[in-house]
This record gives sequence, C-alpha cells and structure tokens, in this order.
Amino acid sequence: MSRRVGPPHVVNIHDLRRLARRRLPRVVFDYIDGGADAEVTLRANCSAFESIVFRPRSGVRLASADLSVTVLGQKLALPVILAPLGSSRMFWPRGEAVASKCAGQAGTAYVLSTLSGTPMEEVRAASSGPCWYQLYLVGGRDVAVAAIARAKAAGYTALVVTVDTPVAGNRERDARNRSKDLLSTSPARLLAAMPQILARPRWLLDLVTDGGLMSFPNVMLPGGPMGYAEVGAALEQSVVDWADLKWIRELWDGPIVIKGIHTDDDARRAVDAGARAIVVSNHGGRQLDGVAATLRVLPEVVRAVGDSVEVLMDGGIRRGRDVVKARCLGARAVLIGRAYAYGLGAAGEAGVARAIDIIRSDLVRTLKLLGCPSLDALDRSFVSTDAPF
Repeated sequence: MSRRVGPPHVVNIHDLRRLARRRLPRVVFDYIDGGADAEVTLRANCSAFESIVFRPRSGVRLASADLSVTVLGQKLALPVILAPLGSSRMFWPRGEAVASKCAGQAGTAYVLSTLSGTPMEEVRAASSGPCWYQLYLVGGRDVAVAAIARAKAAGYTALVVTVDTPVAGNRERDARNRSKDLLSTSPARLLAAMPQILARPRWLLDLVTDGGLMSFPNVMLPGGPMGYAEVGAALEQSVVDWADLKWIRELWDGPIVIKGIHTDDDARRAVDAGARAIVVSNHGGRQLDGVAATLRVLPEVVRAVGDSVEVLMDGGIRRGRDVVKARCLGARAVLIGRAYAYGLGAAGEAGVARAIDIIRSDLVRTLKLLGCPSLDALDRSFVSTDAPF
C-alpha cells in the first residue's frame, strides 16, 4: 500500500532519493543510484545543467504555461517520458505497472524495459497513456521476435532499440555490495550478503508477498521466463548492431526509437536505419565512464539530423528547469530514470506521482519566470553557456 509522500517532507527529487535510501537494501539502492567505474559521467550528467544560465524576459504577465508536446504523433501533457528501468519490481511490488499507471495519469508515456519483472500486458493495461517497449535481444533473435509480436498485440505504440550495451558497464558499487552473492547457490556466499537484506525487513516483506526473487516474464525461453541470473552475461550475448535494425524494422511497422546515440555520425546512421526518433543518452553514466554529459552533445546531434527525426535526451534531469534547458538546446522531450526510480523505491505509486509533480510544477514556474508562454516558444535565446555546447 502506497504511503502519502508530499510537502513538507518531499520538496525535491533529492528528498525522494533520501527516502529510497532509507527503505531499500544497499544493494538495491546502489543499483538505482550508481554508475560505472569512478562515476565521472554520472556526476557530469547532472553538473552540465549548472553550466547553463537563463536569460529571462521581464515584465511579462502569464496566466498559464503550456507544457504539451507532440512526440511520435502523440500529444503528451508534458515533455517528460518515464524511461525504461530494468528490475523495477525489485524497487516496489509490480513496480513497472505502478510507474506505467502514474505516467498515464500524468498524460505522458512510459517505456518498459525488456528486463522487467512484470508481464508487458499487465504494464500496458495499467496505463491510460501511450507505452513504448524497449527491446534487448536477450535470449536470442527468436525470443526477441516473439517479444515484438507480444508488444504489438498488447498495444505498445513504439519500439525503443538500445544500441549502447555491447557489455554491461563496470559498476563498482555492485561488486562492493556482493550483488552476485545474493544470487549464488553457495550458502556461504549467500549468508555473507544477507545482512544488508535483513536490515530492511519492510522491503523484504514486500518482496516476499510479491512473489519473491523476480524472473523476466518478457524474455520467454523454451523452458519458461528467464530467471534473475547474471544479466551482464546475457546482454553480452545479445548485442544489437546496425544490421539488426533491418529485420527489426521488417517486424515492427510502428515508430522505432534508437536509444544510446552520442555522436553526430551515429545520429545520421540512426536516420539511415529508419529511426523516427533518437535518444541522446549515455545510459545514465552506467556504461562507459568518461564520456561527455548528454546535455553537452545534444546540440551536435540536433545539428546533424535537423528535422529528419525527433531528438530526445536523458541523463541528469532532476528538476523542471533541467527540462527547459534541454528543450532550449534542441530536445523535443526528455526521459527521466533515476528521478522517478527514487520515488518508486521510496513509496511506490505515491512516490512516482510526487516525482512527476515536482518536475511539472518546476516546469510551469520556470516558464513563467522566463516570460515564456509555452515549450514551443523556447529557443536558445533563453539560455547562455559558459563553454561551447
């Protein structure tokens, strides 16, 4: 059952992060919170927004601010889409369905990860808004073909193909937290990793009543759903390359979104592969550490593709003003991951709804303070930067 999460206890995303850290075992919290290696890119994604300052128009009276945006032909009530998060059911019971419901209630889209713990049909049924399906080729091509057919039958309107995961990033927090030991069949290794789980009895009770350790019901192997095993090895055996886009395109007649674009060359290649939209993304700093913040490469990608595809971005967004800055630099909309994952881990539905509300309220306030009536009226003249972008 969701607890009420609101003022004065939760006024920003950092407050939700603090509550999630209090409720979740360290290994689960760090799965949400952590990045690759020294987490340089993880921090850079957030700090990049600080290097952009606003140039407001004063003396402007606005009764309201229009947050609506059209993405892939569908009108959304705000330019914030909930990004795919693997294993969300570990954060809260039926976590993916909970987040999908909140997205629909907010009038925006939800993206379901292949590596989720809730069947895609249940997740789609929970939302009154559009849902997209993120495709990994886990289990091989035949398994992916079946998943694409299921997603189409369930009513998913876009396919998100992630291309930046040839191997899983080196996430040092996972190693320190003995995350592999929690899946071990060795009693000694399992016992060594258990104290952090037993320290969070409320979370453990939620997990047990929700069926215990999750499997991946959207990855249907010949023997049944893929178990919660070493995901990194499974991803390494199922790399998506540019040649795969041809047969994926033949199976999916709706829009394809290519996620994980970080250079102008790859952006143009995505256009050539038939993408309707691309997501400028470094996987939240969870893959290759040391790459630039997504906000810094966004203008390069926008220049490369022009109006040929819609450009989205993710990475480091914690406030509505961050969304405004991304929009000024050319993003049509943004995806948020950690911002709503903290809410989900803190209090389920109430937490996700609060995360969305925090960003929405800040969006409205920022537009009014800028003297800008709508997202469509934003352009680069509303910001200045301390370095070339």
